[in-house]
Amino acid sequence: MEKIVKTNVAIFAAGCFWHVEEIFSKIPGIVNTEAGYTGGVTEAPSYEQVSSGRTGRTEAIQIMFDPKKVTYEELLNVFWKLHDPTTPDRQGADIGTNYRSAIFYNSLAQKKAAEKSKLMIQKKYDKPIVTEISKAGKFYPAEEYHQKYFEKHNELSCRI
Repeated sequence: MEKIVKTNVAIFAAGCFWHVEEIFSKIPGIVNTEAGYTGGVTEAPSYEQVSSGRTGRTEAIQIMFDPKKVTYEELLNVFWKLHDPTTPDRQGADIGTNYRSAIFYNSLAQKKAAEKSKLMIQKKYDKPIVTEISKAGKFYPAEEYHQKYFEKHNELSCRI
């Protein structure tokens, strides 16, 4: 008989979703990662639409995780370390609202944890943290060619 694992969902935006997915997919306790779009208004957007900056959507990662093996707070710690949360609408060479820093919470507990971690991480920066903390809305999976991109292409960077 197969053991059923109860999972939780976390959604983070921290720049290029290829990089973010790669980092999170290697954490013990992560059951699945999926690149996609969230945080805007356009229904079922394409990569080209999101990249235009006119959809309000951002590149994000939806993470299914086993809370018995990795906590939401541990995922937040990784999130803060893998990007610069002080740069509005930008991560490195990637510029635009679709690369903004954001945490999309799925419960009041996640919201409180995100707010608490943001206050704690602010102490490490001289500039204000610009990371958005918003209630999760509809998450649209990105096109198949974006899923597990580094795994498929043996790439080491988001910039081609």
